[in-house]
Parts: sequence; C-alpha cells; structure tokens
Amino acid sequence: MIEKYSYGEYVIVYNGQIYNTKELKEILIENNFTFNGHCDTEILLKSYIYYGNDVVNHLNGIFAFAIWNSRKKELFMARDHFGVKPLFYTMKNNSIVFGSEIKTLFEYPGVEKVLDNQGICELFGIGPAHTPGTTVFKDIYELKPAHCATFNSYGLHIERYWKLKSEKHTDSFGTTCQKVKFLLNDAITRQLVSDVPLCTFLSGGLDSSIITKFASDYCKDNNLPPLNTYSIDYVDNDKNFVKSDFQPNSDNYYINLMNKDLHTNHHSIVIDTPELAEYLEDAMIARDMPGMADIDSSLLLFCKNVKKEMTVALTGECADEIFGGYPWFFREDALNSSTFPWSIAIDERQKLLNPSIGKKVNLKSYIDYRYNESLSEIEILDSDSLETAEKRKISHLTLNWFMQTLLDRSDRMAMYNGFELRVPFCDYRLAQYVWNIPWEIKALNGREKGLLRYICKDLLPDEIVDRKKSPYPKTHNPSYLATVKSMLSDIMKDKNAPINTILNRDCILEILNSDGSAFSRPWFGQLMTGPQLMAYLCQVNMWLERYQPKIEL
Repeated sequence: MIEKYSYGEYVIVYNGQIYNTKELKEILIENNFTFNGHCDTEILLKSYIYYGNDVVNHLNGIFAFAIWNSRKKELFMARDHFGVKPLFYTMKNNSIVFGSEIKTLFEYPGVEKVLDNQGICELFGIGPAHTPGTTVFKDIYELKPAHCATFNSYGLHIERYWKLKSEKHTDSFGTTCQKVKFLLNDAITRQLVSDVPLCTFLSGGLDSSIITKFASDYCKDNNLPPLNTYSIDYVDNDKNFVKSDFQPNSDNYYINLMNKDLHTNHHSIVIDTPELAEYLEDAMIARDMPGMADIDSSLLLFCKNVKKEMTVALTGECADEIFGGYPWFFREDALNSSTFPWSIAIDERQKLLNPSIGKKVNLKSYIDYRYNESLSEIEILDSDSLETAEKRKISHLTLNWFMQTLLDRSDRMAMYNGFELRVPFCDYRLAQYVWNIPWEIKALNGREKGLLRYICKDLLPDEIVDRKKSPYPKTHNPSYLATVKSMLSDIMKDKNAPINTILNRDCILEILNSDGSAFSRPWFGQLMTGPQLMAYLCQVNMWLERYQPKIEL
C-alpha cells in the first residue's frame, strides 16, 4: 500500500493482524485522517504517519512490517511482541534485503546459502529451536520479537521496544483472578473479529477448551451461527495409544465432552501415516530448516484440511508458557539441569556429528553460551522468594526459546496453506500481568496452571478443569515408525547422501537398528522421541539436498 502526500510518500509491506484497529482508527479520525476502506493495513500505515517510529507502542496484534518513508529516506521495520510473525533480513552491498521467509532472501543476487560453525551448532545443538535473532544460515538474521529497526544512510539501527517488566505483585487473590479473566476475555474477543470464516482448534485440553468456551459464548451473545471447532486425530491412534508421564490420556473423550457442553459444530480431521511422512519435506520447506518432524507435518496437513472451509483459527497455544504448564516447571532434574530443560541430551547430540566436524564444533560450549546469555537478561526482584526467582528463570527461558519454536511452527505450517492462526494467550498485556504473579498463586494447589484452572472452574466441566496436561496429539501408529525407519535406511544406503558429510554414519545406523532407542532421551521437548528423531534426520538430509548450503568451518 502507498500513501502520497505533498511532503512525501509512504510505502508499506505487511504481514499480520492488528487487534486494536477500532481504537486506532478513532484516534486517527479525531486527527483529521480519512480512510478509503476498513483494512488494517491502511490503519497501520496511517498510524505510522501519525505516531512515527513510536507506532509500535500503540499496537496490539501479530505483525511484521516494513515502511519506506521517502521524506526521511528511511526504512522502518518492526515485529510483534512475541514474534508470532516472522521477519528475516541480510545486508548486501550497502542494501538491506528482507522478507517473511528466508528463501525469499536467496532470490536477491549474491545472497549465499552458507552453513558455518554457528549454523551447525544451531541445527544440531539448539534445533529445532533457534537462538532469537539468528538463523542456521551465515549472515541471515531475524529481527527479534519486540524489536524495531531503522535503515538509512547511517546504516542499520535496531532497538527493543518492549520487554516483560519485573514488578512486585500487590493485587489480592480475588483481584488477580478478576484481572486475569478480564485480560483473557478481552484478548479472545478482540481476536474473534474477522470478515472471513473463523473457527477454534479443540483438543479437549484446558487451554483450547477455554478459548472455545469464550468463543462459543461470543457467537451466542452476538446471534452468530454455532462455532465451528476442529480437532486432529490419526488412523488407529486410539488402538495404539500408550499412556506416559507426558501424555497420560487421549483426547477424544474430552473433545466429545466439550462439544456436548457447548453444542459446537465439530469436525475431526483424521490423518494417516503415509501423509505424515510424505509432508515432512513440505514442513521443512515451510520453516526453511528441519523442524519438529511429524509434529510439524501433522499441523501442516491439519491446516490444509481446515482451510477447505475456514480461513482463521484461534488456538490454545502459549498458555503453558505463560501460566507454567510444562513438566520442567516442577521436575527437579529439569530445574537443576543447567541447560535448556527441553533439550538436555547435549552429549548425545555431540556424538551425532561426523568426527571430522565434531573436532571443530563444540555444541556444549555453544549451548552454554546461549543459555547463560539468556539468563543474564532476567530481572530478579529483591522481594522475589527463592522459588519465584527460580520460576522466573525457567519462565524466561520457556517464553523466549520454547514458545518461539512453537510459534514458528504454528505460523509457518498455517501460512504455508494460506491459513491464519491466532494465539490469544500470547497477548502481551496478559503475559505482562501473569509474569509478576507469585509462583504459589500461579501453581495454585500445586498444579500446573493452577490459577488458570481456578478461574475457569465455573466455565468448564470439572473433568476438563482437572484434566492433567496433555501435549499436542501425535501419532502412536507403529506404521509411522516403520515408515520413517525405511526412509532413513534408504538415505543411509546412499553413500553420497549429504547427511554423511555432517553426521556420524555409525551413530545414525545405531539409532536405526534400535528403532530410535539408542538415543535415550527425547530430542526436543516431550514429543520428539525415537520416530521423530529419525524423521528429523530425514529432514536434515532433505534440507541439505534442497538448499545445498556451502559448508564453511
């Protein structure tokens, strides 16, 4: 979009959704701005014209944008508070090249695909996460969440416009509950506004059920048709489900319970093993790097199917990060691991490297550096109890690393299908308020997300409120293990497979022969166990074949 004035021209490229357009438009009209339509792109551009670079402090939404200001001869770029929307850039010949996808940058002449020491550390030490601000490619960067940048004749200047602020929590328990409920309701309600078909994702867990409850009530209060809800399942999953500490029960019973309670129009998308494996490459392309294997490809397929009827979905993503829902908030071994608790198998990761590369690349040193660098950013208050201080540390790591990985996954898999996911729990106002709530209140009654459960006890069935956290549903079908094992075996039979230049062939064969159990701990988080590790290795080979990075060590 272009806006022309006598004093200059403004050009915007924009990806996202602004949720406070109504308030912004009212302010702009009061200040003599006129509008040609109702799109948030126009409101965002004119908000920049009015506020200048300070516009980022007036936005509530998910966004990545760049605005050329011809009067100042300056490019202004910004990314939303938690980095839901991506923005990548590189410098070339005194110019800045930017885009929503890394692959876009490679279309510019002279921008090379290079994998250096840091890139290998990111890929195999941090991956499928990545250090904020970096990518796996040399000299390719991302604008960090909550950051903005100006590029002009003086060069590139980047600054942070927002961060979680540590303050003493002074509200009573009753007031705390009221404010959390208000902020959550406001975030959900704002994100339900849409001029295209909208639905919610419903797993039957606490988080998605809360979103669905508020959304369903909104539809009823505004005389709208019943809310459409969608869930993902896999062929023969109930038959093959195996209970674990991380996944104690399956979803279907609880989904049916919520549908019965709310009378939503529910749809179950059932995915089969061949599709999961087939779309591993698409999922890798969507991220421009190996990702969470079938955890990615399943979401990509899910969004592809939902897109046939819907355009936008609200999800319960990020509640675990904001309210303290993951096992590592409670497990002493994770809290005392002195590393990222979702990725503690550092020695095992190092052994995967080809010995010739392993001599030059020290994954542990790199991980330690990034871990301590991140911890140094945390603001601990003198008034914080030892427990609250410890939980601030783990919360900071979870919000800035683990949540970023899941947000990357959600946005990339959805947008690959032209589909938009919205994450109300990721509202920065809600996150800021909850950040300072003492841990003993956040984990009320010693439960993960105890406070969240408490404030929703009058909104949801007791079985939903009391349900133990269950992660994103993955396939338990043994045919998936057989399929990815066969795929990786075929790769290993090819002596020219590019994966052999980076990884230890003997270690991969050991993983194959043990059905993944030779790598004793999950590769990442709770879900990436043996089958997912093998699928990740397949994605690594796909990535090397497609992108063909030059290796510089």
